[in-house]
Amino acid sequence: MTETINFPAASILGYPRIGRRRELKKAVEAYWAGKIDAATLDAAAKQVQLAGFERLTGLGLTEPAAVPGTFSYYDQVLDAATHLGAIPARFGQLLDAEGQLSIDGYFTLARGNAEQQPLEMTKWFDSNYHYLVPEIGPETNFSVTSQRIVEEFKFALANGVQTRPYLVGPVTFLLLSKASDGAPEGFSPLSKLAELLPVYAELLQNLAAAGAGWVQLDEPALVVDGEFSTDELRTALETAYTTLGATPERPQILLSTPYGSLGELLNNVAAAPVEAIQLDLFKGELPAEPAALASALQGKTLVAGVVDGHNIWRNDLAAAAAKLDVLKAAGIQLAVSTSTSTFHVPHDASEEVQLDAQLRSWLAFADQKAAEVVTLASYLADPASAESAIAEATGVIASRAQAAGVRREEVRSRTAALGAADFQREAYAARAEAQQQELQLPVLPTTTIGSFPQTGEIRSARARANKGELSSDQYRELMQDEIRRVVDLQEGLGFDVLVHGEPERNDMVQYFAENLEGFDVTVHGWVQSYGSRCTRPSILWGDVTRDAPITVEWAAFAQSLTEKPMKGMLTGPVTILAWSFVRDDQPLRETANQVALALRDEISDLERAGIKIIQVDEPALRELLPLRKAAQADYLDWSVQAFRLATSGAATGTQVHTHLCYSEFGVVIDAIDALDADVTSIEAARSKMEVVNDLENHGFGRGVGPGVYDIHSPRVPGEAEVTELLRTAVEHVPARQLWVNPDCGLKTRGYAETEESLRNLVAATREVRAQLV
Repeated sequence: MTETINFPAASILGYPRIGRRRELKKAVEAYWAGKIDAATLDAAAKQVQLAGFERLTGLGLTEPAAVPGTFSYYDQVLDAATHLGAIPARFGQLLDAEGQLSIDGYFTLARGNAEQQPLEMTKWFDSNYHYLVPEIGPETNFSVTSQRIVEEFKFALANGVQTRPYLVGPVTFLLLSKASDGAPEGFSPLSKLAELLPVYAELLQNLAAAGAGWVQLDEPALVVDGEFSTDELRTALETAYTTLGATPERPQILLSTPYGSLGELLNNVAAAPVEAIQLDLFKGELPAEPAALASALQGKTLVAGVVDGHNIWRNDLAAAAAKLDVLKAAGIQLAVSTSTSTFHVPHDASEEVQLDAQLRSWLAFADQKAAEVVTLASYLADPASAESAIAEATGVIASRAQAAGVRREEVRSRTAALGAADFQREAYAARAEAQQQELQLPVLPTTTIGSFPQTGEIRSARARANKGELSSDQYRELMQDEIRRVVDLQEGLGFDVLVHGEPERNDMVQYFAENLEGFDVTVHGWVQSYGSRCTRPSILWGDVTRDAPITVEWAAFAQSLTEKPMKGMLTGPVTILAWSFVRDDQPLRETANQVALALRDEISDLERAGIKIIQVDEPALRELLPLRKAAQADYLDWSVQAFRLATSGAATGTQVHTHLCYSEFGVVIDAIDALDADVTSIEAARSKMEVVNDLENHGFGRGVGPGVYDIHSPRVPGEAEVTELLRTAVEHVPARQLWVNPDCGLKTRGYAETEESLRNLVAATREVRAQLV
């Protein structure tokens, strides 16, 4: 082992990595577009890292290893796969002569190429972040195929900061992987653990040789109820860390377990042969027997995750200090950290000067969370030193509860009066008959999910309108011109059900937040969703009301341009909650019902405007599912009921669609069915129609559109590829139920690739229709 240094008194598990002004996003996308070379990309990445080092040390994370080395060009799980040699054979030879993966090979795994789809993408635990799923099979030969983790540590050290390198832990890495296409039935990637561990050990030794005193291995899969039993996880944990703990000439190891409680595995993690363990003590709870935990730790440092890394509300420092007191009294050696990485939140709340000062005082973004950690570490050393900060936080939290708009009695009276009839539509059989008579759709009707490419001209027009450089009439005219273009394009391609393309919407949640009371939006509050994709989650701080129609003008205008049915497009209540930073002072059920009632009113107005198909997107339904099974039934109940509350006021002849993407749908197939939507579109292209097996096994009986075009990759699916996917779908789901659509909205794509892909989609549909006839 390298020279022993104490774990820092204050640290965080991770930091936003895209750049304060999305500098990395812009550089990566410029590199993909061929506008800059690899050296320029590398220089931009280094500037982002340096800026993070400077900010965190300035906030007080000054001890060696206090700053986490969590930078990534794209995704932390992809980073692990490329460090460990988990390169699927289907990509051919991406490694160079020295057996290393270049940055181009790295991006090929993330984005695919003309011949191969990229790695599958799915949700990272209960967050809105998407990770890339490694493909592991009996043929996978692990080896160190990237030294980037070492190079990044050396770069930081050369600039005066000894970071704590980060890697997804071996158990979590394998549990998050999927069996490769050629793996035999029943194969589990976890069976490769013994073969994987020597590669982790080699990386640890390489880091130690570079001077790393600590390394962070993240094992969040240990807080999840998944397919493996507690005994199986315990065995994997002991196997992994007995091996890694015995590795000679390694750094000290922080074993971190964010996103929840370890439950029965707590003492096993505490006893692991590592030097520190981190517990999520914000979402998780204090151990029932602190003295027993102290005994299990045997002199290790417990890194107490008492500051929420996942939401943006100011921390209750008094409550956090009380937790630390309990642990300290048990004789546990303590350090303070966030509960999770802070890459789930924006950089700095103080930059949001456009927000009301009172609201801004309630917020803590990544920088404020680092400062809270430093304050609590100071409290551990000297309680008096943090007295004023704790008192200030307590006062702010109390003032928030009394602020105007946090409670609106007219809203609460409406939710309190809800009855069973408000959550129920007429039987599906009657609805389906009425809708077919109204819409006269062919077998395998074609549609898209909602958005069309947001061009530079669209974004420029929105920015100019926000600055007052365009009048409302000028802006409306520009958006109407774009809607005409989108409608003409769809009619020319031969689509059956059209969309207006959503040019007026900056984001599928923020657009509604800007038009509902109880929300505010940020200017610089970007967070990473996946790769270079960033979103600005809105802030849901008060009771929610809708003062006027939001989407009706645009939908009605688009419908006036065509005889074909035009979909009205809404974002569902669960997704609005999931993709916002939501108030933490009341049950989510109450907040979801408030949002659902606002959407219910919007649906009524859309119907009055002549819109016959209304899509209420819920791509985040799976995302908020609790990691522990005991809490899942309650979540699925309120989330399904919120959707039904929003949609159950629709007329029998109104066809209600919903959309879900990038989740393991088999886990929530019963809930998807219980939504009672007339048509459900689901991501399926990247996973090669895996979802149709779940649909068939469940006996899903309403309309469904498993996606045939992966819009999260720039590649254009050929007609033959789409035809094959459709044939697979028809083999498992009755054709009368099937719809044909892309996986998701087209906002992030360019028009050239979109037109070609959609043309192939329509051509493939016509071929399969002809075969059915």
